[in-house]
Amino acid sequence: MSDQTVKRSCQTPHLSGLLSPDELRAAVHSGDIATVMLAVPDMMGRLKGKRLNASVFLDRMLSKSEACAYILATDVDMTPLEDFDLTGWDDGYGDLSVIPSQDTIRVLPYLPGAALIHADVTDEAGELLEIAPRHMLRTQLDKVAALGLRVGLESEFVLYQGSPLQAHAAGYRGLQPVAFHNLDYALDHPPALTDFFQHLEDALHGAGAPVESAKTEGAPGQLEIAFPYRPAMTACDAYTVYKHAVRHIAQRRGMTPTFMAAPQTGVGSALHIHISLLDVADYRNAFATHPDEEELPETMQRAIAGLISAMPYLAPLYAPHPNSYKRYNPHSFAPTRFTWGYDNRSCAVRVTGHGTGRHLEVRLPGADANPYLALTATLAAVHYGLTTEPELPPPTSGDAYQEADALPVPRDLVEALADFDDSKIAQNAFGAAVVRHYAYAAQHEIDAHRKCVTDTELERGFLRA
Repeated sequence: MSDQTVKRSCQTPHLSGLLSPDELRAAVHSGDIATVMLAVPDMMGRLKGKRLNASVFLDRMLSKSEACAYILATDVDMTPLEDFDLTGWDDGYGDLSVIPSQDTIRVLPYLPGAALIHADVTDEAGELLEIAPRHMLRTQLDKVAALGLRVGLESEFVLYQGSPLQAHAAGYRGLQPVAFHNLDYALDHPPALTDFFQHLEDALHGAGAPVESAKTEGAPGQLEIAFPYRPAMTACDAYTVYKHAVRHIAQRRGMTPTFMAAPQTGVGSALHIHISLLDVADYRNAFATHPDEEELPETMQRAIAGLISAMPYLAPLYAPHPNSYKRYNPHSFAPTRFTWGYDNRSCAVRVTGHGTGRHLEVRLPGADANPYLALTATLAAVHYGLTTEPELPPPTSGDAYQEADALPVPRDLVEALADFDDSKIAQNAFGAAVVRHYAYAAQHEIDAHRKCVTDTELERGFLRA
């Protein structure tokens, strides 16, 4: 496909960003929108749903559609799993009601003629499902409603040459990144990478999910995309659009992205969460500091204490796969201990920004995290700090990897699951049904990996055992 063809196909002549229901109806009648993609974020944060005829959607499905319940009770391969409370073979894998969120209608410039709508799901009684990622986030937002919340997400991924089909045929081994050396903060990118950046930035702007900044990172082919501060649900919805756009645009350009936390030995990709709490009375940053103040505001201290105290017990929500834990290595810029510090990137929680822009950066989630669940865990930990006032440990001013007294990040998903499944913090924050649902999902991932013989096992044991 030529660059001119790519540019034309990215354009939507008359529509841009978020649409109201009336604007969607007008666009369908004018022929600008022919397809509605109704999407439920699944347990991995992927958009799952159907492509619907836009006229049929307006006539019959603007208020409700249906989808098989297994989209929220499956693994990464979309395998129907037994033993979830939600659904299974015993009840024939029935349908859930899919409720379009009518404030999320957006144009997708990289898919001309299509609109995307995020949706919630309800059970037969019309109750929102407590295990659904969007509703889990909404529940935690309600708990901190007395304080407003603004969220900025910062995403890393690695981009390889060749299509996904070529990567699959190669067994995902020996792939060549789009850049061959460390281009961290570089502005002299290869032309193909510059074109990818431009195409992605234009597409996301047109989809109402504009980028704040884009840069190359430290590993070959690694990119970082940062988004401006937004309300929490809006930020997570936009993030799912971003991942959808990255995959689509990369494939059309003969490239393959991966959002694995550790796509190869020595490479780690993160999903950093930047948060500020706001005093809703005057919309003032509750984390704001002044030059003559030495101590952080009390609200910020409590939030940090909650993150350090509670996040150790919530890891399956922000590090959901066995691979997630291979990112946590010393001097990797991924934390290995639950520490905090001022502008210290070796810590799990980083106090950053200045004055009225002071905020927290939570560096624990990897690129493979579901944004709704990672933020759900973050807010649950903040709420724990605000309501129970755990002790705030001293900040780390040096190398946090050497903080022997600080609690270590779980070594693997087995250890993380044990902490999560038995945690009163998790039970109190989410309820027994939610903990059981995500604990079972984690156990399935552990079991699936235990059966597999890895390249490392063959290399170290084939001729030596």
